[in-house]
Amino acid sequence: MRAAPDVRRLGRVPYADALALQRQLVEERRDGRIGDVLLLVEHPHVLTLGVRGDGGRSHILASAGVLDARGVEVHETGRGGDITYHGPGQVVGYPIIDLKPDRCDVHRYVRDLEEVLIRVAADYGLRGERVAGLTGVWIGGEKVAAIGVRIARWITSHGFALNVTTDLDYFNLIVPCGIADRGVTSLSKLLGREVDRREVEDRLIQRFNEVFS
Repeated sequence: MRAAPDVRRLGRVPYADALALQRQLVEERRDGRIGDVLLLVEHPHVLTLGVRGDGGRSHILASAGVLDARGVEVHETGRGGDITYHGPGQVVGYPIIDLKPDRCDVHRYVRDLEEVLIRVAADYGLRGERVAGLTGVWIGGEKVAAIGVRIARWITSHGFALNVTTDLDYFNLIVPCGIADRGVTSLSKLLGREVDRREVEDRLIQRFNEVFS
Protein backbone atom coordinates (compact mmCIF):
# COMPACT_ATOMS: atom_id res chain seq x y z
CA MET A 1 0.00 0.00 0.00
CA ARG A 2 1.32 3.42 -0.97
CA ALA A 3 1.74 6.25 1.49
CA ALA A 4 -0.64 9.16 0.99
CA PRO A 5 0.97 12.10 -0.84
CA ASP A 6 2.02 15.30 0.84
CA VAL A 7 -0.85 17.63 -0.06
CA ARG A 8 0.02 21.29 -0.56
CA ARG A 9 -2.89 23.71 -0.94
CA LEU A 10 -1.26 26.78 -2.44
CA GLY A 11 -4.26 28.96 -3.31
CA ARG A 12 -3.97 31.22 -6.35
CA VAL A 13 -0.62 30.82 -8.09
CA PRO A 14 0.49 32.34 -11.42
CA TYR A 15 0.82 29.60 -14.01
CA ALA A 16 4.53 30.19 -14.67
CA ASP A 17 5.29 29.88 -10.95
CA ALA A 18 3.35 26.61 -10.71
CA LEU A 19 5.20 25.25 -13.74
CA ALA A 20 8.58 26.08 -12.20
CA LEU A 21 7.55 24.52 -8.89
CA GLN A 22 6.47 21.32 -10.62
CA ARG A 23 9.79 21.02 -12.41
CA GLN A 24 11.64 21.48 -9.14
CA LEU A 25 9.50 18.88 -7.35
CA VAL A 26 9.90 16.38 -10.19
CA GLU A 27 13.68 16.56 -9.81
CA GLU A 28 13.44 16.24 -6.03
CA ARG A 29 11.10 13.25 -6.38
CA ARG A 30 13.38 11.58 -8.93
CA ASP A 31 16.34 12.02 -6.59
CA GLY A 32 14.38 10.57 -3.67
CA ARG A 33 14.60 13.77 -1.64
CA ILE A 34 10.81 13.95 -1.24
CA GLY A 35 7.89 11.55 -1.36
CA ASP A 36 4.83 11.88 -3.56
CA VAL A 37 3.19 15.32 -3.61
CA LEU A 38 -0.24 16.59 -4.65
CA LEU A 39 -0.42 20.31 -5.39
CA LEU A 40 -3.85 21.93 -5.33
CA VAL A 41 -3.93 25.41 -6.86
CA GLU A 42 -6.04 27.98 -8.64
CA HIS A 43 -4.66 30.05 -11.51
CA PRO A 44 -5.34 33.56 -12.77
CA HIS A 45 -6.85 33.54 -16.28
CA VAL A 46 -4.54 31.58 -18.58
CA LEU A 47 -4.67 29.47 -21.74
CA THR A 48 -2.26 26.54 -21.66
CA LEU A 49 -0.93 24.76 -24.74
CA GLY A 50 -0.08 21.07 -25.00
CA VAL A 51 2.61 19.37 -27.05
CA ARG A 52 0.40 17.88 -29.75
CA GLY A 53 0.80 19.57 -33.15
CA ASP A 54 0.82 23.34 -32.66
CA GLY A 55 -0.17 22.83 -29.04
CA GLY A 56 -3.64 24.13 -29.76
CA ARG A 57 -2.73 27.63 -30.98
CA SER A 58 -5.07 27.14 -33.93
CA HIS A 59 -7.88 26.56 -31.42
CA ILE A 60 -7.58 30.05 -29.92
CA LEU A 61 -10.65 31.89 -31.23
CA ALA A 62 -9.95 35.29 -29.68
CA SER A 63 -7.45 37.83 -30.97
CA ALA A 64 -4.36 38.76 -28.98
CA GLY A 65 -6.00 42.10 -28.24
CA VAL A 66 -9.10 40.47 -26.76
CA LEU A 67 -6.99 38.13 -24.63
CA ASP A 68 -4.94 41.06 -23.38
CA ALA A 69 -8.04 43.12 -22.59
CA ARG A 70 -9.49 40.24 -20.56
CA GLY A 71 -6.23 39.60 -18.74
CA VAL A 72 -5.66 36.16 -20.23
CA GLU A 73 -2.09 34.92 -20.58
CA VAL A 74 -0.98 32.14 -22.94
CA HIS A 75 1.62 29.58 -21.84
CA GLU A 76 3.29 26.53 -23.33
CA THR A 77 3.32 23.66 -20.85
CA GLY A 78 5.11 20.50 -21.92
CA ARG A 79 2.09 18.35 -21.03
CA GLY A 80 0.07 16.15 -23.33
CA GLY A 81 -3.20 17.25 -24.86
CA ASP A 82 -4.45 20.36 -26.60
CA ILE A 83 -5.34 23.84 -25.39
CA THR A 84 -7.33 24.45 -22.23
CA TYR A 85 -8.32 27.31 -19.99
CA HIS A 86 -7.50 27.75 -16.31
CA GLY A 87 -8.88 30.46 -14.11
CA PRO A 88 -10.59 31.46 -10.88
CA GLY A 89 -13.16 28.97 -9.68
CA GLN A 90 -11.21 25.90 -10.80
CA VAL A 91 -9.41 23.43 -8.60
CA VAL A 92 -6.25 22.43 -10.45
CA GLY A 93 -4.39 19.36 -9.21
CA TYR A 94 -0.77 18.56 -9.99
CA PRO A 95 0.28 15.10 -8.72
CA ILE A 96 4.05 14.65 -8.54
CA ILE A 97 4.12 10.89 -8.16
CA ASP A 98 6.64 8.15 -8.84
CA LEU A 99 4.65 5.45 -10.62
CA LYS A 100 7.41 2.88 -10.16
CA PRO A 101 7.38 0.03 -9.49
CA ASP A 102 3.76 -1.09 -9.68
CA ARG A 103 1.86 1.59 -11.66
CA CYS A 104 3.98 2.02 -14.80
CA ASP A 105 1.04 2.31 -17.18
CA VAL A 106 0.22 5.69 -18.72
CA HIS A 107 -3.35 4.78 -19.66
CA ARG A 108 -4.05 3.39 -16.23
CA TYR A 109 -2.75 6.60 -14.64
CA VAL A 110 -5.09 8.76 -16.72
CA ARG A 111 -8.03 6.44 -16.01
CA ASP A 112 -7.19 6.63 -12.30
CA LEU A 113 -7.28 10.44 -12.39
CA GLU A 114 -10.65 10.21 -14.11
CA GLU A 115 -11.84 7.82 -11.41
CA VAL A 116 -10.88 10.32 -8.69
CA LEU A 117 -12.94 13.01 -10.39
CA ILE A 118 -15.88 10.70 -11.08
CA ARG A 119 -16.00 9.86 -7.37
CA VAL A 120 -15.90 13.54 -6.43
CA ALA A 121 -18.81 14.22 -8.79
CA ALA A 122 -20.71 11.34 -7.17
CA ASP A 123 -20.18 12.99 -3.78
CA TYR A 124 -22.39 15.78 -5.13
CA GLY A 125 -24.98 13.41 -6.57
CA LEU A 126 -23.68 13.84 -10.13
CA ARG A 127 -22.91 11.05 -12.59
CA GLY A 128 -19.53 11.68 -14.14
CA GLU A 129 -18.65 9.66 -17.20
CA ARG A 130 -15.78 8.85 -19.51
CA VAL A 131 -16.13 9.38 -23.25
CA ALA A 132 -14.47 6.81 -25.50
CA GLY A 133 -11.41 8.22 -27.23
CA LEU A 134 -11.30 11.36 -25.06
CA THR A 135 -9.78 12.20 -21.69
CA GLY A 136 -11.43 13.99 -18.81
CA VAL A 137 -14.77 13.65 -17.06
CA TRP A 138 -18.11 14.51 -18.62
CA ILE A 139 -21.58 15.09 -17.20
CA GLY A 140 -24.55 15.26 -19.54
CA GLY A 141 -22.22 15.43 -22.54
CA GLU A 142 -20.31 18.44 -21.22
CA LYS A 143 -16.81 18.41 -19.77
CA VAL A 144 -16.55 19.21 -16.07
CA ALA A 145 -12.88 18.23 -15.66
CA ALA A 146 -9.93 18.28 -18.05
CA ILE A 147 -6.83 16.11 -17.79
CA GLY A 148 -3.42 16.70 -19.35
CA VAL A 149 -0.36 14.93 -17.95
CA ARG A 150 3.36 14.62 -18.41
CA ILE A 151 5.24 11.48 -17.35
CA ALA A 152 9.04 11.51 -17.51
CA ARG A 153 10.91 8.40 -16.34
CA TRP A 154 7.66 7.48 -14.54
CA ILE A 155 7.49 10.70 -12.50
CA THR A 156 4.20 12.49 -13.15
CA SER A 157 3.48 16.20 -13.43
CA HIS A 158 0.65 18.42 -14.67
CA GLY A 159 -2.70 16.76 -13.98
CA PHE A 160 -6.34 17.82 -13.85
CA ALA A 161 -8.59 20.88 -13.68
CA LEU A 162 -12.07 20.61 -12.14
CA ASN A 163 -14.55 23.39 -12.86
CA VAL A 164 -16.18 24.31 -9.55
CA THR A 165 -17.45 27.90 -9.84
CA THR A 166 -15.59 28.74 -13.05
CA ASP A 167 -16.85 31.54 -15.30
CA LEU A 168 -17.54 29.32 -18.30
CA ASP A 169 -17.67 32.28 -20.68
CA TYR A 170 -13.87 32.19 -20.82
CA PHE A 171 -14.04 28.84 -22.61
CA ASN A 172 -15.60 30.70 -25.54
CA LEU A 173 -12.15 32.15 -26.23
CA ILE A 174 -10.97 28.72 -27.41
CA VAL A 175 -12.04 25.36 -28.77
CA PRO A 176 -11.57 23.56 -25.43
CA CYS A 177 -9.14 20.66 -25.82
CA GLY A 178 -9.70 20.95 -29.57
CA ILE A 179 -13.19 19.41 -29.26
CA ALA A 180 -15.65 21.61 -31.13
CA ASP A 181 -18.87 19.65 -30.67
CA ARG A 182 -19.04 19.40 -26.88
CA GLY A 183 -19.52 22.05 -24.21
CA VAL A 184 -18.12 22.62 -20.76
CA THR A 185 -19.84 22.81 -17.40
CA SER A 186 -19.10 23.27 -13.70
CA LEU A 187 -20.25 21.84 -10.41
CA SER A 188 -22.01 25.08 -9.50
CA LYS A 189 -23.86 25.20 -12.84
CA LEU A 190 -24.95 21.58 -12.53
CA LEU A 191 -26.07 21.98 -8.93
CA GLY A 192 -27.60 25.42 -9.37
CA ARG A 193 -25.79 26.81 -6.36
CA GLU A 194 -22.43 28.00 -5.08
CA VAL A 195 -20.03 25.22 -4.18
CA ASP A 196 -17.39 25.64 -1.48
CA ARG A 197 -13.90 25.30 -2.93
CA ARG A 198 -12.35 24.03 0.30
CA GLU A 199 -14.95 21.29 0.54
CA VAL A 200 -14.20 20.21 -3.02
CA GLU A 201 -10.49 20.09 -2.21
CA ASP A 202 -11.25 17.96 0.87
CA ARG A 203 -13.20 15.51 -1.30
CA LEU A 204 -10.48 15.44 -3.95
CA ILE A 205 -7.86 14.59 -1.35
CA GLN A 206 -10.02 11.82 0.10
CA ARG A 207 -10.83 10.29 -3.29
CA PHE A 208 -7.25 10.66 -4.54
CA ASN A 209 -5.97 8.72 -1.55
CA GLU A 210 -8.60 6.02 -2.10
CA VAL A 211 -7.61 5.50 -5.73
CA PHE A 212 -3.84 5.89 -5.43
CA SER A 213 -3.06 4.54 -1.97
